[in-house]
Amino acid sequence: MRETLEKNLEKGLFASRWFIAPVYIILAISLGIITLKVIQEFIHVVPEMFSMTVREVMLFVLHVVDLALVGNLILMIIFAGYENFVSKISAAENSEDKPSWMGKVDFSDLKLKLIASIVAISGINLLEIFMDIESVPDREVQWMIIVHLVFIISGVLLAVMDFIASKTSKH
Repeated sequence: MRETLEKNLEKGLFASRWFIAPVYIILAISLGIITLKVIQEFIHVVPEMFSMTVREVMLFVLHVVDLALVGNLILMIIFAGYENFVSKISAAENSEDKPSWMGKVDFSDLKLKLIASIVAISGINLLEIFMDIESVPDREVQWMIIVHLVFIISGVLLAVMDFIASKTSKH
């Protein structure tokens, strides 16, 4: 009786991993929304492109790069998260389009890739602010720099912790 109860409990716990699947679906929809926003901004910029200053073009490009980094981050979370915590993506097995990193990113790699992406996104946002620094209050710039530095320090500490963990697990 106890073993049957335990076995059913474990089956239920194992099946609970599917509760996260809708989160990945919503992330995929969010990726589509980001794509639509990039297209919308591009359509908005095209008629103005000949009258734009170089600085305005740079700001537009930085904004697109920022959205691309966010999109890459979302895609990485969807693929790695789903494969690490829910199930293997069998649809990609026989596809020559399958990203080379897919199926090889474990939770530790995912953490480092996420923090690196967040640092890059934060850096792009800072660069956008610096391109238009006269219209941004000093206090806001200071806080953005502080937050960016916190992201960098967090990334370095995560990398150091993973390095130490990898060295201690081999002994």
